[in-house]
Amino acid sequence: MPFIETRAGTSLFYRDWGTGRPVLFLSAWGMDSNEARGVMTDLVARGFRAIALDRRGHGRSDDPGLGYDFDTLADDLADLIDHLDLHDLTLVGHSMGGGEIVRYLTRHGSARVERLVLLAATLPFLLATPDNPDGVPAEHADALRDSWRHHLDRWLTDNGDAYIGVGLPGCEVSRIARDQVLNSIAGTSRHAIIECNRAVVETDFRAELPAITLPTLIVHGDSDASIPVELGGHRQAALLPHSELLVYENAPHGLYLTHPERLTRDLLAFLAVPIPARA
Repeated sequence: MPFIETRAGTSLFYRDWGTGRPVLFLSAWGMDSNEARGVMTDLVARGFRAIALDRRGHGRSDDPGLGYDFDTLADDLADLIDHLDLHDLTLVGHSMGGGEIVRYLTRHGSARVERLVLLAATLPFLLATPDNPDGVPAEHADALRDSWRHHLDRWLTDNGDAYIGVGLPGCEVSRIARDQVLNSIAGTSRHAIIECNRAVVETDFRAELPAITLPTLIVHGDSDASIPVELGGHRQAALLPHSELLVYENAPHGLYLTHPERLTRDLLAFLAVPIPARA
């Protein structure tokens, strides 16, 4: 099984399937490299190389008890990209994974990256502040994280249906698939769960997005209960100068489960668009 050791000495697990143009997947909060397995196998069948990382504290990677900020997570991603010597890379980030991509570009540049895909990403800024009044109040986020110390399972039970869009037209997810998602989050390091959420809520990416000039596909569901499209996809599209926004009707946050075939089609169409050579 493939592992790398980062510059900080943390062992990280990754999946690396197929050959061809590389597409690297960053998972949602609490999820591991297995999250995008369906779309990854679709890409491999069509001649792409599909790679996915277990971020620190998730899946089979080390849980060092620190480094759950986006700077460190971006450096972990850079170490994987350098280790595999990836070029002409497409980065795909779901939810929290979008923040890792943006911070990677801020810290390490875009020389190895060709294009981006943001799926229901937790961008640009989720915390309520005087200049971001629609965000999550700090006291609410703090109380939620405090409750997770002992009652994460209860919160997952109460919120799992919204993640997969139970009751929304066209959202039919098996009980097995739903339970796999919830068990993945429940089995993730509790400390990593709490600190990664803190990073997701409190990190402001608004100044970083306009500096990204890579072609970017943004996909967001109009029924996303975790990151409403008005706070996510629409604001991302307004800040990213070379982006295209696709809003999926009646789609929740868990797009890999509810819309895998459509995601594959849209991703393949985006990957097929020629990109002019850089000067």
